[in-house]
Amino acid sequence: MKNTNAYTHKIATGILSFGMSGRVFHAPFIQHHPGFDLVGIVERTKNDAAALYPDATIYQSVDALLQNKAIALVVVNTPTHTHFDFAKKALEAGKHVIVEKAFTTTAAEAKTLTALADSLGLVLSVYQNRRWDSDFSTVLQMIQSKQLGDIHTAAFQFDRFKTQLSVKLHKETPNAGAGLLLDLGPHLIDQALYAFGMPQAVSADIRCLRPHSQVDDDFTIILYYPTLRVTLKSSLLVKEPLPAFVLHGTKGSFIKQRADVQEAALINQAIPFTEQWGEEPATAMGLLHIEKDGQDYSTYIPTLKGNYGAFYEGMYQTIAHQAACLVTGQDGWNVMTIIEAAQKSHAQQSVVNISV
Repeated sequence: MKNTNAYTHKIATGILSFGMSGRVFHAPFIQHHPGFDLVGIVERTKNDAAALYPDATIYQSVDALLQNKAIALVVVNTPTHTHFDFAKKALEAGKHVIVEKAFTTTAAEAKTLTALADSLGLVLSVYQNRRWDSDFSTVLQMIQSKQLGDIHTAAFQFDRFKTQLSVKLHKETPNAGAGLLLDLGPHLIDQALYAFGMPQAVSADIRCLRPHSQVDDDFTIILYYPTLRVTLKSSLLVKEPLPAFVLHGTKGSFIKQRADVQEAALINQAIPFTEQWGEEPATAMGLLHIEKDGQDYSTYIPTLKGNYGAFYEGMYQTIAHQAACLVTGQDGWNVMTIIEAAQKSHAQQSVVNISV
């Protein structure tokens, strides 16, 4: 992190929910970054936030928090189907806004929010924290290094094994924001777009595998580029982890397991922004296997540190010093465009062209 002397003022911040997202992925970074002040948290039924953040005001409604004129930045981390309405309210109240993934439930909603933020001169960002996973950061470095030559095939995979349905009804009851495609899908899609840009076309197969499940819990998406195919896969019924990242190029291959430690550390209430933050175990290094100088060459590549704090550092610099936003509303809109194309492809059993 930069020298704290660079933080000329604190950005008063409010969080709209204190479930896992607020408690694990947002509050610790706001609390421990010298440029932010966590002044408000919405917690409707429980009282967990007050014990952990005694200096913050606990609100029982979103509207009550938004009425606090001192709050400059709002984190919309409520259920996905509420994102559009709450983000719109926050922008109209004059707040900068971070929206959890999935950004919205439709591309049209994403377009509306992006245009509204632009018209009001406010910062609108999407919390795509997994751009700063240790494993993906290393994969991105490998892509940019050109050691693989021209990459022709890539596969990103994010699986879990959860046979039981979630107790959170909004995750398992059919609604515009439910299902795996809008849960883990935005992570995989954003990583692919960040690495390779928007594709020319999309195809997808979306399934419901768990007993008694009413929402999608398994998907495969293929992104079509002129000389590249990127496959994105996720399932809630994969017990044995497969490689999370596979890259094949004209000079060789790179294979990496998913091994980022930040989520587990945050669940265990570790403090971010420390020297060892985001260090993967050495046993999780990715395998590089290429032809080099006419010889077969194989080695393990040290993993870069993960750093979700980079997102909040970027937000501070954007709000306080007008730096370019790291994850824009347009980025969120692009992800929703791919999700809608995937849904259309599955419904029509066809390849869907993307208009950029």
